[in-house]
Amino acid sequence: MEDPNWIVSMQFELAEFERNKVWRLVPKPQDISVIDLKWIFKSKTDKEVNIVRNKARLVVKGYSQQEAIDYEETFALVTRLEVVRIFLAYAAHKDFDVYQMDVKCSFINEVLEETVSVEQTPGFVST
Repeated sequence: MEDPNWIVSMQFELAEFERNKVWRLVPKPQDISVIDLKWIFKSKTDKEVNIVRNKARLVVKGYSQQEAIDYEETFALVTRLEVVRIFLAYAAHKDFDVYQMDVKCSFINEVLEETVSVEQTPGFVST
């Protein structure tokens, strides 16, 4: 949390949250359970195992929630390997060019029906 390279990565993540209007700072509610946050750190390396970029992701500690109390349903958008294989086979069959790209930030733009309260970001507390 004190390394300048990681701080830049964390600031980038928080800037994306701000840009996408993910949350707003409000006084801590008394009657709603508040979910803690944690940072996940990962270094992307090249073939020679040199660090290319540090990636910091802010996630909720979902294991502290209880189904039907804190949430009703969950979403985990992942691509199944079979879908990727079918796509690549079709692209090869049609002689399409396929490119790989690194997505720096992605958000599920779903309007939540319930209020979700999280603690302030570790290391970046505002008053």
